[in-house]
Amino acid sequence: MWSRCPRPDCQYQFEAPAGSQIVNCPQCKKEARFRSLDLLGQIDRIYERRLQSQAVAGGPAGWPLQTACLSALVEDVRSLWNVGSIFRTADGAGIGQLFLCGITGCPPRAEINKTSLGAEESVSWRYYRNSLEVLPQLAEQGVQIVGLELGRGSVALGQALAEGKIRTPLCLVVGNEVCGLAAETASCCELLCYLPMRGVKESLNVAVAFGAAAYLVTEHLPTG
Repeated sequence: MWSRCPRPDCQYQFEAPAGSQIVNCPQCKKEARFRSLDLLGQIDRIYERRLQSQAVAGGPAGWPLQTACLSALVEDVRSLWNVGSIFRTADGAGIGQLFLCGITGCPPRAEINKTSLGAEESVSWRYYRNSLEVLPQLAEQGVQIVGLELGRGSVALGQALAEGKIRTPLCLVVGNEVCGLAAETASCCELLCYLPMRGVKESLNVAVAFGAAAYLVTEHLPTG
């Protein structure tokens, strides 16, 4: 199947082996999550519709980026109920801004509102086709990018906070319910952290994990 490099400065189209989850772009040689051209086309159309309707709070994604002290990026979260729950938690925990990327659903949707209880009206948000359209900009502005991901050399979130490894301004990154963070997204993170699992399961629901991490972070760091 054919795919396209997600990096804005590359965008090379290439054929990937069947069943690929992670691919290496033949041109820039960097890793990325496999997404078919069909799926990428769907995301492009969603993006164009959002630009045309200016549905993104604060204006289209191309407008100058104003960052909050604490923000979060939500990558490829398919469930609209999870998205709504993340909005509600962000509002409660003091996360001032959400970046919704890829196949992540966006307001206005009844399913989001059902679990957000209207929090999308109080939390600033923007939609981007992929995380590489926003994370490098945040890093250039001095925002620390911290991914919530088990493995890949990650450290316990509580330990990282206790040791002073996490600072503001901060963007907390959470990924797909099944696959976690994409390879290209993880490569943008200054630090990868995990929440310890003390039972038999290896992970939490993404909205639950975001909630636990958001409150842990805001207990240790200033939100203003």
